[in-house]
Amino acid sequence: MLTQEQLASRLTKAVRHFWRTRGAQARKQVASGRSDQGSRGSVTGGKQMDGFLALICKLICDVGVTEDCIHTNSRVELPGYFRAEKKWDLLVVKDDQLLVALEAKSQSGSFGNNFNNRTEEAMGSALDVWTAYREGAFNSKLRPWLGYIFLLEDCPRSRKPVRVYEPHFSVFPEFVDASYAIRYELFCRKLVRERHYDQAALLLSPKGRRGEYSEPADDLTLYAFARGLTAHVAACV
Repeated sequence: MLTQEQLASRLTKAVRHFWRTRGAQARKQVASGRSDQGSRGSVTGGKQMDGFLALICKLICDVGVTEDCIHTNSRVELPGYFRAEKKWDLLVVKDDQLLVALEAKSQSGSFGNNFNNRTEEAMGSALDVWTAYREGAFNSKLRPWLGYIFLLEDCPRSRKPVRVYEPHFSVFPEFVDASYAIRYELFCRKLVRERHYDQAALLLSPKGRRGEYSEPADDLTLYAFARGLTAHVAACV
């Protein structure tokens, strides 16, 4: 596996790719005269997280999985229990067994509008795939590994305390005066603690092209994510 220093260098490149791609997509939308509402034009194009997926692919190949077993752009559908199928960002399928399913998501701006959408999507995907697994939709020999990577724009709005509404009952105390950055940290940690995902990684990055980022929680670093992922894959090959 890559050292922490090597991983950090590649992660900087992935973050830089994210912001460059996002900016290019937004400019393309404006130039075409078909810009989506708000910042949606830089989101609907996809591909922003490709740098992260390329990094994950290298980690998986380094422990003995061939590239033909890794899927990122096509053949990424898994059967669901509550719906026919769902596309994941990365799958590893070897010998007709699902080894890894991974989601790589982000949010920049529109924090109030999109936070619930992001969290509900992640929870729903996990519920759907684990229920399908229980019902025998795939894998008879091993339990797949689910991972969740999230990149959040680091800015005053994402770090500002968010008001909670309690018309009938009190929210859990950890949410009081918590910013969206803190809310995402709590969310990612709880996804793992409740075993919806085997590991999650959270990165904060200011908008720009230099690839700057921070990892606010020791248990949610990409290095910890990579160790869990590679240990699982190595045990399966």
